[in-house]
Amino acid sequence: MKKIALGLAALGLVLASPAFAALKVGDKAPVFHLPAATDGAVSTFSIKDALKKGPVVVYFYPKAFTGGCSLEAHQFSEAIPEFQAHNVSVIGISTDDIATLQKFSKESCQGKFPVGSDTKAKVTSAYDAKMGAMNMSNRISYIIGTDGKVAFVHDDGDAATHVSTLLTAVKAMK
Repeated sequence: MKKIALGLAALGLVLASPAFAALKVGDKAPVFHLPAATDGAVSTFSIKDALKKGPVVVYFYPKAFTGGCSLEAHQFSEAIPEFQAHNVSVIGISTDDIATLQKFSKESCQGKFPVGSDTKAKVTSAYDAKMGAMNMSNRISYIIGTDGKVAFVHDDGDAATHVSTLLTAVKAMK
């Protein structure tokens, strides 16, 4: 019984710790397209199309409407004008279904950026953002340059650090 408890505790630590990003600065970012909601409206988000307009922040988060994820989405929504001033677009990605993300995009994201639905975790896995065996994303953010390569990675489980760290990196990219 004690061995099982220790094993479960160790598993919990592994699942709770931040991801170890397989994608490094300079790596080619996986190309994807996903159903995405912006202010409740559903469309298809294509990273390839978005990169034609400038760099893209691709941020992964575990679950819509949870405390940290709502905080992070709200911080992104408040910072969208700063990202846009640097010609950078933002997409959040989770394994939530599109109906959930339609609501989340209106409420937590304030309609200011798309949130993509990756229910089968294919994009999440390609970006090494999958939370172990669970069908959820770890909290990890990438900046993808217009060349399609990873320009910056922020791999930290603290939702409060992503937006400010990414803005600092965007401002330093010139």
